[in-house]
Amino acid sequence: MKSVLLDNPIHPQALALLEREVTILPMYEASLPELRQALASVNATIVSTRFPITQQDIELASRLEVIGRPGAGVDSVDIRAASDAGIPVVYTPDGPTESVAEHTLCFMLMLAKQMLKADAAVRQSDFPFRTRVTGTEIMGKTLGIIGGGHIGSRVAKICSSAFDMRVLVYDPYITPERAHACGGTLCTALDQIMTDADFVSIHTPLTPETRRLIGRRELAMMKPTAFLINTSRGPVVDEQALSEALRQKRIAGAALDVFEKEPPDSDFPLFGMDNVALTPHMASFTHEGRYRMGVAVVQQVLDVLRGKRPQFLANPDVWERRRTIAGEE
Repeated sequence: MKSVLLDNPIHPQALALLEREVTILPMYEASLPELRQALASVNATIVSTRFPITQQDIELASRLEVIGRPGAGVDSVDIRAASDAGIPVVYTPDGPTESVAEHTLCFMLMLAKQMLKADAAVRQSDFPFRTRVTGTEIMGKTLGIIGGGHIGSRVAKICSSAFDMRVLVYDPYITPERAHACGGTLCTALDQIMTDADFVSIHTPLTPETRRLIGRRELAMMKPTAFLINTSRGPVVDEQALSEALRQKRIAGAALDVFEKEPPDSDFPLFGMDNVALTPHMASFTHEGRYRMGVAVVQQVLDVLRGKRPQFLANPDVWERRRTIAGEE
């Protein structure tokens, strides 16, 4: 029976599907060196972002036939090295869509309504706070979406239909028709998003092109009343530049579910700011989101082990030359 390494728990129903056909190696508390050692002896792995799979890991994993990522991002896996070794990488771009879109909307409302400050005031018996701070409505405001994929498109659709927001979308890889289908208008330049939007929401994958896409120059373009939201990947935003912009009140606030270093250090500069909402990379962690991601990644990993082409391949060119282990079909 083939074996599958898990570095984090998956949804119980996904786990039940998996254990019908393979031997599971659950290593939820293992260190990275322990995970890397175990990877060398399994046929497959389903990994979270806590276990980045490098070229060296892949070179040592001589039995590995498939890598599964339960989520929309695959930046924690060296795709080129996996492809060179003939290892398919599967992922679940549909799985986290609704959960992350709703988390984004929650961030927008928290920032607009000054909920962080209001909550702290009530807990400190400062009820007169209500006369000193005024929130804003999101109805009719301009939303700038960076990355018009599954999640970005869903956020755009919710905000355009439910809140009558003007939605601008920046994504060099989608058509104007796709942006229009989710209630948005495609922008050919990032600068228009940064200058026009009341809320800038980031939904782009992490690639060499998007690393630090939002830096000092882009933040300086934003309105002083605007908010920045990042639920994609931490390194897309220059955190030092964001800290400076917030401290100097060049923008009104920010909300982050992702960080350049996870978890962030105890002296992370945004910790002390009352106009910043932070969550621990959990936007997709709902019961429904975990179920969709878990079941989808398990089904695809099993598909590869059975010799069936999976639905979502991060490296589709590898399929016809994929690695199979003799005697373990």
